[in-house]
Amino acid sequence: MKRKGSATAKIPLVVDLDGTLLRVDSLHEAFAQLSSKQPVQALQSLLTLRQGRAAFKVAIADHVLPDATTVPFDEKILETIRQAKKTGRKVYLATAADKRFADAIANSIGEFDGVFATEKGINLKGKAKADRLVTAFGMHGFDYIGNATTDLPIWRVARNALVARAPSSVVKRVKRDRPDSIELVAPESKIRAYFLALRPHQWIKNLLLFLPALAGHSFSLDIVVAASVGFISFSFGASSVYLINDIIDLPHDRGHGEKRHRPIAAGLVPVSHAATLFIFLAAISIGLALLLPWRFLLVLAGYLCLAMSYSLYLKRKLMIDVVALAALYGIRVLAGSVATGVVLSHWLAGFCFFIFLSLALMKRTTEIILLPASSEDKIKGRGYRRADFPTINALTAASGFVAVLVLALYINSPEVKVLYHRPDLLWGICIILVYWLGRAFFLTGRGEMRQDPVIFAATDWRSLLAGILVVAIFLVAL
Repeated sequence: MKRKGSATAKIPLVVDLDGTLLRVDSLHEAFAQLSSKQPVQALQSLLTLRQGRAAFKVAIADHVLPDATTVPFDEKILETIRQAKKTGRKVYLATAADKRFADAIANSIGEFDGVFATEKGINLKGKAKADRLVTAFGMHGFDYIGNATTDLPIWRVARNALVARAPSSVVKRVKRDRPDSIELVAPESKIRAYFLALRPHQWIKNLLLFLPALAGHSFSLDIVVAASVGFISFSFGASSVYLINDIIDLPHDRGHGEKRHRPIAAGLVPVSHAATLFIFLAAISIGLALLLPWRFLLVLAGYLCLAMSYSLYLKRKLMIDVVALAALYGIRVLAGSVATGVVLSHWLAGFCFFIFLSLALMKRTTEIILLPASSEDKIKGRGYRRADFPTINALTAASGFVAVLVLALYINSPEVKVLYHRPDLLWGICIILVYWLGRAFFLTGRGEMRQDPVIFAATDWRSLLAGILVVAIFLVAL
């Protein structure tokens, strides 16, 4: 037994990087980051493909490299590496990724004895990697952990073929070539992760499409159906934008205490899959929009353009970001009006703008309060600093109460008498709104508003009770 252990200790363990040690593909992520920050450079890097994939990887790495300290590792593979080191084995990293990124990963872990990676015009993938490892360690002179079809040539020349989270089709091919192969880590079900990546909890915001019909007391079947189709269209459209937003925000999300658990940031949903899903959802959204009046498609296109602009640029600009957020809420109301044909009143438009502006500012206030004491003075990826708290807090309260003022003026307007038999009862809605806003402001100031205010309102029992009372007053006032 001792002799066997001693012999094993002399056999090095070689570990693949993308999809094996890491839960992600570093090249896809780097290209996505370059495309969002420097689109011209991203296009120029594509031209280098004429010189081969190695040149392409070098061109991308010249401008952007994923953060080696925050990328999601596979803990089981890390533990396998640590156990190998404890037994005296040497461990090497072998990857088709650019050498600079591979070195950064190796240095961040501190367990590797050497690195084999793409450099000097050689794309270290498949047979090229197999030849390099055989040259270094000899035929069957190393154990290899991989996860993809491109690893088949390496498994054939390795002593032990170790498989990690590979698709069943890959496992079958490995078993055919190497019946003695070992599946270290079985693939995990990601259906829930893909669903959560769509942020379905955010779909509640699209209920705003029903607001014009509700405010105009239009409840016919045609109107309800039109608003419902619009709701589904906007939900898919919004989810497609959330996917792009999470791809762009990847570096910031991974450095965030809570956002790092999002499916894309955690490596549960690959960037390439998220991009494909974006196209699919956007196509469904547009297809549904074609079932409604043509102006709805224009509104949806405006929403998608503004949302993409927000993700790519606007969210980093002081005050422009919150105005854009408020506009994104307001566009949903406009979409409901266009879909159903119910005219959007100026009163409702004014109320919506100020209340949504208040909620957007509330969200930024929360981010400032939750800044760790040890972190930088500025919110990453945003235009706000810790010193901005008093100003943004004041703007939050001012916007909220201006919305209440608009509602109060509406109650005293001639228009209200046309729609309500008991308009004076609507003052009860003002009182409830003042209570809810005031409580939300206090919770935000205490740092207890740890989520989107709209999602908070949908999950907080006091907010739900306030909503029920508002609906009851509305119905009695009719």
